[in-house]
Amino acid sequence: MEKIVLGIDPGTNVMGYGVLRVDGRQPSLVVMGVLQLQKFESHYLRLKRIYERVLGLIDQYHPDELAIESPFVGINPNSMIKLCRAQGVAMAAAVERDIPIFEYPPAKVKIQIVGNGSASKEQVAAMVKNILHLTDEDMNSKNDASDAIAIALTHFYMTSKPEGLLGRKGSNPKIPRSSGSGSSSWSEFVAKNSERVHK
Repeated sequence: MEKIVLGIDPGTNVMGYGVLRVDGRQPSLVVMGVLQLQKFESHYLRLKRIYERVLGLIDQYHPDELAIESPFVGINPNSMIKLCRAQGVAMAAAVERDIPIFEYPPAKVKIQIVGNGSASKEQVAAMVKNILHLTDEDMNSKNDASDAIAIALTHFYMTSKPEGLLGRKGSNPKIPRSSGSGSSSWSEFVAKNSERVHK
């Protein structure tokens, strides 16, 4: 059974996105890219553009599910607020189109794709290229795009449990395969849309 997964790496300077087609247990790349937002001086205009772009991606590729990176602790409060807002408007676009949402923290994505929760963006990009058998031409110059595909792949691994990276000999079977928990800052959003957010 075919399934389409939209992966989003949220941000208010650059938003990465990727669409993954899953046919049975075989994932393949549909499209990946980045939304550049630096040209918008207003933070609120950037949020509007994120919302519009995610809606456009949903309407164009008709994903069955949205996989999105959840905010992480460790960045400064101002950046955290902006990141949470970026995530929120992307989630709102999915809710608008009745698309189920799954959140994954960065460390879990890195573990699923690379096997190391401290992996660099370059290592994630290299593994995405290897897993999907992509060429240099396929890969976007911005790592935010490959991060988005990595998020979509993580969702694929954790929901279908294929014989992928973590199913190979020598992999760690104790790595959990449950969805990442969302940020507490979204408690009101989740309360109003609990049927759309899977944790």
